[in-house]
Amino acid sequence: MVIDVRIDSRPVPELDRIYEGDSLSVLKSLPDSFVNLIFTSPPYADNREKTYKGIPINEYVDWFLPISSELQRVLKEDGTFILNIKERTANGERQTYVLELILEMKKQGWLWTEEYIWHKKNCYPGKWPNRFRDAWERCLQFNKQKQFRMYQDAVKVPIGDWSKTRLAKLSEIDKIRDESRVGSGFGKNVSNWLGRRSVYPTNVLHLSTECSNRGHSASFPLSLPTWFIKLFTVEKDIVLDPFMGSGTTALACLKQNRHYIGIEAMGKYCELAQSAIDDWKNRNNGGSKLL
Repeated sequence: MVIDVRIDSRPVPELDRIYEGDSLSVLKSLPDSFVNLIFTSPPYADNREKTYKGIPINEYVDWFLPISSELQRVLKEDGTFILNIKERTANGERQTYVLELILEMKKQGWLWTEEYIWHKKNCYPGKWPNRFRDAWERCLQFNKQKQFRMYQDAVKVPIGDWSKTRLAKLSEIDKIRDESRVGSGFGKNVSNWLGRRSVYPTNVLHLSTECSNRGHSASFPLSLPTWFIKLFTVEKDIVLDPFMGSGTTALACLKQNRHYIGIEAMGKYCELAQSAIDDWKNRNNGGSKLL
């Protein structure tokens, strides 16, 4: 179902809906420069074979590049694309397909502007012969241009008890914008933060995984898309997740009063996601204030 309006000859899609189908095919039906934020976690290479049939490691970059090209087209000029992804280990070593993908996406015209690390505070215990358990994943930030919308104040965090000791004993250097000792030209005036109750966060997100994956083998916590939705969008903006899975991004959008467009190839996950959305709406008197 689409609204009877067209942009660049493509019909405007119905918002706040999950479209069942192949991600690349559905993306081709979306208008140019239509969404404000893309947040997604695609199937990882050769993983979840029983869920998504797996993409071989040596084919992953070629598989994803047509998708990233379409994502570039549908994203607004000042929008942001966050890609949650992680290299896997095979044959005793880390594979390089994520690094290769970054380089190829740069050739497409994407700017790789930042990398956030999602630290899984409660990852499962385990033991491997040549490594330790994975406790982090990448959240790669891509943009179409150097100037993009970003609302940093929306994700500020409490300054913490450390300020009572660190800021209580400022040196003379701390009280001025001191030039870097390593020649980078960067300096800071620590005293600027005296009396502040909140500060800007780091690019490491310390977020726990959720106890229940809601029937999906690879769902991420609601707090992960929520953080990026707050950082890069405002109310009534449009967020796209081309690999919607169990609907976590859609739920985050509803709770933050944003529109969403979801794409999911597997019917059972579309049903799972829609059920979670309907449950949330029923518990919240019909849902958000978007109408």
